[in-house]
Amino acid sequence: MSLITIEKKVLEANNSIADENRSKFKEKGIFSINLISSPGSGKTSLVEQTIIHLKDKMKIAVITGDIQTNLDAERIDKFGVPVVQIITNGGCHLDASLVRNAYKEIENEDIELLIIENVGNLVCPSEYDLGENHKICVMSVTEGDDKPLKYPLIFHHSEAFVINKIDLIPYLKCSLDEMRNNAVKVNPKLKVFSTSCYSCEGMDEWTKWLFHQCRM
Repeated sequence: MSLITIEKKVLEANNSIADENRSKFKEKGIFSINLISSPGSGKTSLVEQTIIHLKDKMKIAVITGDIQTNLDAERIDKFGVPVVQIITNGGCHLDASLVRNAYKEIENEDIELLIIENVGNLVCPSEYDLGENHKICVMSVTEGDDKPLKYPLIFHHSEAFVINKIDLIPYLKCSLDEMRNNAVKVNPKLKVFSTSCYSCEGMDEWTKWLFHQCRM
């Protein structure tokens, strides 16, 4: 019982800060997304391609989280957008406080879209509100088409699901239709996209939807 109480208090404290973040972002006219995936899904590549497709249409900034290293921030920095690296030193997810502190480093920038790239993990980040407008689940076809049924919580909380690395489908025992159907079984309202950051297939559809969400 005490463990449940502690967890509840931690989430309540986090949610309070998340509400502060959300209010700040709204005040500044910022639309924010929280990208959540397991390691190796191609999440950083998706961020890069999203920047390429949208940087001439809107002002973008990125907060990226990792257990160690600033390698992802170095990759994103090459695209000329404001980027802040959060190193969790073993923490398996970002929380609202970490995002609040990271945002302070770029709050004077002109930002319309804030992309928060969470730590690679499909479990812990699902329950933590960061103050984002939308949670987006990203999954590679290499992870198997049954993954949405094994990790349903993130799909319950997500507005959209990006199935990435679809160029690898011919080499895998993975059904794109089955993966999509399993995700929609969990959350019938889920918007599903199929992308390849290698061939750029599906990127127009994904970024057009994201751009529209920012302008709503």
